[in-house]
Amino acid sequence: MFWTIPTLMTWARIVAIPLIVGIYATDLPLATCNGIATVLFVIFAATDWLDGFLARRLNQASAFGAFLDPVADKFLVCASLLMLVSLHRVNVFVALIIIGREIAISALREWMAQLGASKSVAVHMIGKIKTTVQMVAIPFLLFDGLLFEVINTEWWGTVLIWIAAVLTVWSMVYYLQKALPEIRARVK
Repeated sequence: MFWTIPTLMTWARIVAIPLIVGIYATDLPLATCNGIATVLFVIFAATDWLDGFLARRLNQASAFGAFLDPVADKFLVCASLLMLVSLHRVNVFVALIIIGREIAISALREWMAQLGASKSVAVHMIGKIKTTVQMVAIPFLLFDGLLFEVINTEWWGTVLIWIAAVLTVWSMVYYLQKALPEIRARVK
């Protein structure tokens, strides 16, 4: 099921990365770049929920889609964070925490799958909350201005990305704790 609607939506998140990053390489005013990047991010981030919904609704769930979906999410988040670091809107330390966790947990999940224990590190609610907070923080930081002339997106985005960093560490510790008994049992 390589060319299903849900899988194409997942691919769209990956294709969106050069669009979101590339907008800042244009001669457009920074405020315009911020607005376009924000809209693109929100649209493509929304496909994360929509592709899963459609895969279940249309009975088009596949092993490939289940693999590609979190990869697309990680690419989109990591590329956006790197862009925000280059724009001096995200602390490098926060970006390293979030990106480092994504790499570590992906490696842990791969290892646990090789051990036949992938259920021990299955997605948990704390991971979903972390992702949601990131997906709200990033467009706020991309927008970098007053939304509806009231909401200071720079301030809220910064607060939320720090909360996401804390949730990132918390979720990593959770997954490591879940995997530890399996690792101890198999590595002797």
